[in-house]
Amino acid sequence: MSLGAATGSQGRVLIVDDNPDILLNLRMFLEFNDFSVVSANDGKEAIEILENAKEVPDVIISDIMMPEMNGYELLKAVSTMPVLNQIPFVFLSAKSAIEDIRLGKILGADDYLTKPFNQDDLIAVIKGKIARKRRFTQFSNAIGVLTPGECNEQPTPTTENTFLIYVVWDDKIGPAARDHHPRPEPMPFNVEEIGYQLFNASSAIYGDKFAAKAEGILLSLVNIHRQAYILFDSYPDITKRAGVVLYMLAVIAPCISYLASLNIKRVLEDLTASIKSKRPFKLGEFQERAYAAISGR
Repeated sequence: MSLGAATGSQGRVLIVDDNPDILLNLRMFLEFNDFSVVSANDGKEAIEILENAKEVPDVIISDIMMPEMNGYELLKAVSTMPVLNQIPFVFLSAKSAIEDIRLGKILGADDYLTKPFNQDDLIAVIKGKIARKRRFTQFSNAIGVLTPGECNEQPTPTTENTFLIYVVWDDKIGPAARDHHPRPEPMPFNVEEIGYQLFNASSAIYGDKFAAKAEGILLSLVNIHRQAYILFDSYPDITKRAGVVLYMLAVIAPCISYLASLNIKRVLEDLTASIKSKRPFKLGEFQERAYAAISGR
């Protein structure tokens, strides 16, 4: 198959880099591997392409150091845009210091590859992100979860309508609610049912090994008209059938922005550290921190 004859059956990729030689080489390489490719010279041009695209890309691959708008600024801009903020975003940069990689992950990048890159690694990362995105699209309607869009008409999040739930997988009964906060009477939704719904969502998105490492995602729960940021994790337990205890933490509120979800993730990572180390904790304190992350306090 010639380089110009790629059908794009593997997926659509937007590559962003101010180096024309790198753009050309990446395009040729990806098209040879049957990806449809669109390219931009910097973040500003990439935003224009995304805003006018008839079909959004499956993955964005971006350099960091670019004129007009750098990769960090591009990621931040995409993160604030409904629909676009769920596109997997991968940095491909010569900035290889640990601090640079950590910053990219903190800002919300799905992955970070350094130049010069291994071609097999790049293909594996792109295919993995696309496969996850397609699994989610395939099952989302059946399990009642969607990628979040705008929620301007939703009530303002408050301490009373922002919930933190803790659900543990039980080998006999499946997802079982361990705790939640606050505890109004009556609850506006069934915690057990939502826990089951979110566990099904995780299987659709991540596959059977979704708890091999901590994973998080922002979703819309169409049946209760709320959004949820969920984090899955596990810890070893030889008494369990799988050898681990699988659990889920979820912050549920009327509206959660993508940028707020990044702060919520850090709150839940602190909570999961307490769970895994078996340190005592008060769920209400973490719920207050989660609300502060949503409200910007």
